Amino acid sequence: MSQARNHGGAPQPTRLFGHRSAGPLLPVLIVLTVVLVDLVGATGTTWLSLLVAGPALAATTNGPRGVLCVGLLAAVLGTALGARDGVPGPELAAVPAALLAVTLASALAGALRSRREQVLADVRSVAEAAQHALLKPVPATVGPFEVAVCYSAAAAEARIGGDLYALVPTPYGVRMIVGDVRGKGLPAVGTAALVVGVFREAAYDEPDLLAVVDRIERSLARNLGADDFVTAVVAGHPRPGELEVVNCGHAPPLLVRTPEEVLAVESPHPVPPLGLRALTDQRPDLTVLPFADGDQLLLYTDGVIEARDRHREFYPLAEGLARHLCDEPARTLGSIHEELLAHVGGRLHDDAALVLIRKPTAGVPGAPVLPQPALESRALGEQAV
Repeated sequence: MSQARNHGGAPQPTRLFGHRSAGPLLPVLIVLTVVLVDLVGATGTTWLSLLVAGPALAATTNGPRGVLCVGLLAAVLGTALGARDGVPGPELAAVPAALLAVTLASALAGALRSRREQVLADVRSVAEAAQHALLKPVPATVGPFEVAVCYSAAAAEARIGGDLYALVPTPYGVRMIVGDVRGKGLPAVGTAALVVGVFREAAYDEPDLLAVVDRIERSLARNLGADDFVTAVVAGHPRPGELEVVNCGHAPPLLVRTPEEVLAVESPHPVPPLGLRALTDQRPDLTVLPFADGDQLLLYTDGVIEARDRHREFYPLAEGLARHLCDEPARTLGSIHEELLAHVGGRLHDDAALVLIRKPTAGVPGAPVLPQPALESRALGEQAV
């Protein structure tokens, strides 16, 4: 699967009178409606004063040129209708004067709104580039696994959050991390970038998965504040048929063997999050799981399981996973993501990340095939064991 993120820059509105517009027709329709009412009822200035609604509304949907065009249209039609209805000269002159004043003020408001939209588009573009650099796209196949990733940032305007994930092939097998940084905003993004960077380096350098976790812990101890921490699950696939899992204060991964068998991988001895080891001097444990063909593992952040509906009920992730489980991780996560958004009413209030890996059944069409050198190295490893 692809990453379920917010992509793109500013919206591309349609055009009216040669300018950009997000809703070009409504102000014109309002002006024409007022004109039609006046033609039918011959009410004079009673209804003509409502023509100012056209340029006023245009300021919320159009640029300055659009506002001026709508104001000019309203002024011309208002003056013509006033003359047709026999409106006295002073009252008739007040119609275009009022429309001119409202149009100029609305054009200024439209220019300020357009500038703010451009600034927001620039911020979104920079944030999205930063997110792509931090959370690099994960291919559909990594080593022997089929992989799907789904990420949603709660701060939709910024398009970036404090959750993190990475999945990389290494000389010691595929390794992955899913974590959640305490806090939000740019400080959380900086911490997430630090964790992902250290993980990628250590995953290639360290034969032992616990040593990878130790490297991250030491780096955070040097760089984090006293109250900052990162919850994380680090997993690895050192040899066929096995997964290693290290949990540092994070929500337990879900191991799926069948739709009826969804198991939470609990740590036998819970330890505090990364960055807080100095407070307790507890070292994390390495949990080894059998992981056969057809098995799946879901790693996630607390933004998923703490998502509430209008009745304040949490989203039941294990049940949702069992309900939507299939042999395509992308489709499974897509269905879970849609159900999660429906559960919360359309928008998450915390960052949410989901990473699902599946070991395809050997010999099934579409299963990833390892190159010959990799097969030989695996065989040598099995003989050594």
